[in-house]
Amino acid sequence: MRMIKTDNLIFEYKKHDDEGNVIGAHRAIDEINLDIEEGQFIAILGHNGSGKSTLAKHMNAILVPTGGTMWVDGKNTSEEDNIWDVRQSAGMVFQNPDNQIIGTVVEEDVGFGPENLGVPTEEIWRRVEESLSAVGMIEYRHHSPNKLSGGQKQRVAIAGVVAMRPKCIVLDEPTAMLDPNGRKEVLRTVEELRKREKVTVILITHYMEEVVGADRVIVMDKGHIVMDGTTKEVFSQVETLKKYRLDVPQVTLLAHELKKKGYDIPDAVLTTEELVDALACCEIAGTHTVHKSESQSGVSEVSVDVPKEPIIKLDHVNYIYSPGNAYEKHALKDVSLDIYEGEFIGIIGHTGSGKSTLIQHLNGLIKATDGAIYYRGKNIYGEKYNLRQLRNQVGLVFQYPEHQLFEIDVLTDVCFGPKNQGLSVEECKARAIEALQLVGLPEKYYGRSPFDLSGGQKRRVAIAGVLAMKPKVLVLDEPTAGLDPKGRDEILNQIAHLQKEGNLTVILVSHSMEDIAKYVDRIVVMNKGCKMLEGVPKEVFSHYKELESVGLAAPQVSYIMHALVERGIPVDTQATTISEAVETISQILIK
Repeated sequence: MRMIKTDNLIFEYKKHDDEGNVIGAHRAIDEINLDIEEGQFIAILGHNGSGKSTLAKHMNAILVPTGGTMWVDGKNTSEEDNIWDVRQSAGMVFQNPDNQIIGTVVEEDVGFGPENLGVPTEEIWRRVEESLSAVGMIEYRHHSPNKLSGGQKQRVAIAGVVAMRPKCIVLDEPTAMLDPNGRKEVLRTVEELRKREKVTVILITHYMEEVVGADRVIVMDKGHIVMDGTTKEVFSQVETLKKYRLDVPQVTLLAHELKKKGYDIPDAVLTTEELVDALACCEIAGTHTVHKSESQSGVSEVSVDVPKEPIIKLDHVNYIYSPGNAYEKHALKDVSLDIYEGEFIGIIGHTGSGKSTLIQHLNGLIKATDGAIYYRGKNIYGEKYNLRQLRNQVGLVFQYPEHQLFEIDVLTDVCFGPKNQGLSVEECKARAIEALQLVGLPEKYYGRSPFDLSGGQKRRVAIAGVLAMKPKVLVLDEPTAGLDPKGRDEILNQIAHLQKEGNLTVILVSHSMEDIAKYVDRIVVMNKGCKMLEGVPKEVFSHYKELESVGLAAPQVSYIMHALVERGIPVDTQATTISEAVETISQILIK
């Protein structure tokens, strides 16, 4: 049975003047024809602004066509009488969970949807328990959503939709803020629901490995469908996907790079097993020793030369949220950490591990319950310490860019920080334009309201707003969430360039182990408010089993290397990037 059908679907975002007259229009969806059968798992990929989120909002009748037709479960979404039925049939999970969490207690929020559908009370509570258990949030059922981390809120939002038992679930970047284990749990939950209830799943994501199990992959560009096929058919076209600002899973990219070097590798390798099977047929060159990294317990110290005096020092920092009441939570526990000028630090940890709490201490947004923090040797909690000056020096880009965008247009928003630094109008504008160019936002967006931009574009503006202040320390909380793969690489490459050329200290919080492996000098692993591990990427990722035990993972390349060693191919298991993997395999195997 057909779940979704479109016939020459068109949608235009229209701009109006103060009197309501249309003064401009942007066509986000352009004559799309689409058929999706019941029970299918469909992945929709595309760069920021390609139209994929606009298409998704039509499936839930949040938007209705300005041309053509959209049917959901046989109902025309343009007919007002069908809106309620359409939204019962198709549940929507947004990129930002704050857009759909309304309850004051987690379990009440999850039960809100079923209650509005008239589900009996006993059944509502059964669904609430099942849904929260499925997304790993049952222990938080009596908590306030406002006290949860971004990733925890997203799990609650997904549980709320799952509890409604829709025929179709539309997920718009649902795992962008989740740790690796959380991403697996959520997708496993949705897949089990699809198989058990024959639910249609529409997944929009920039994590290419999440697409591997899809029945069909649709790629969008400029409001059009430009690719449509099975996962293998689409991912076999690596160079074409790159043209559309996308990429492929690391295992697929590694296979592609090895194939270019002359190895006999099948097209569109999607799993580690496929790649290992192909490489196991190659002849090993000479005699080599198998490299196996042994996992060690305890905190691993960084083994690089660093200056004697840190730019930021945390000395036995503790922080307790809501002390003395029912919501009390010990978020940071005796954390000591030295950060040196010019370093690129990565902070990783499971959802709720204390990462975001930690970095909000670095420029005084949160004051430690106990302990001290020093910036260039001075205690920031000192009686006469200038916190405003500190915040000019230590710039923070929040997890949700909407929280720091507020001006009438993009250029004015980015000018706000320099203006508060006392710079002239001309200097503010020059810095803002320079920063916007650094983050790759085209000039055509400068005059637009930041709230009219896509999630990825908002993130660029937020980063530009901090860069325009020319801080000495740049703190980034999940800066690439919501960015397409090309945009992610552009932003991180530019930040890495600024870090090296301008001696900028960068502190990156991320759930992407691949990004952490590629860019940072040192990793700090947080677990339940404590510093669990610390060291260079190769050291930390050699503890991959310990990382898995706390909801994290190593880069996919690490698992490929270990799988090769288990098959008797003596590659270097400390390889964590594609280039390192290609190098070690090329040294070991004959083409």
